[in-house]
Amino acid sequence: YQRRVRGCYMFQLFTGTANRPLAEAIAKALGKKLGRAQVGRFNDGEIRVKIEENVRGADVFVIQPTSPPVNDNLMELLIMMDALRRASIKRITAVIPYMCYGRQDSN
Repeated sequence: YQRRVRGCYMFQLFTGTANRPLAEAIAKALGKKLGRAQVGRFNDGEIRVKIEENVRGADVFVIQPTSPPVNDNLMELLIMMDALRRASIKRITAVIPYMCYGRQDSN
């Protein structure tokens, strides 16, 4: 089952804080708006993500490059994906324009 409106495939876009202008440009090119989510930090420095709209049964794309600070951006992506999964989405796809650790120097 895929949600369709006027014959168009329906999906939602979300982004973290790594490169919001890139995500906004992608959303604009697709004629979509970014989904509402709060991304922040708890007092102890841990990442906090709160999804602020209904995503139950939706196909979701998360746009999040893993550019420096690599570990923070990668954890933010994983925590956002976990929050979306717990909100009962149908399917999730990570869009990672820059993938860290993709090239390792060997000695």
